[in-house]
Amino acid sequence: MKNTIGDLNNYLFEQLERLNDDETSEEDLEKELKKTDAIIRVSQQIIANGNLALQTMKHMDEYGYNARHSVPAMLMDKAES
Repeated sequence: MKNTIGDLNNYLFEQLERLNDDETSEEDLEKELKKTDAIIRVSQQIIANGNLALQTMKHMDEYGYNARHSVPAMLMDKAES
């Protein structure tokens, strides 16, 4: 899988750094704030999707469904996959 929760975390921190840059002009800051709003909306959906995968895995484990014991790729760090 190309993107992971770890990638999302890194991207969010990069965006935070751009927002915190003291040399950013007011105009550029406004652009970054709009971009941040979009990033937040998409990130929330990615996190919700990951949470659904995790809850599904927990449910399967709780009820002894052994067909798939591996962690979903989207929840793994690139080094683990």
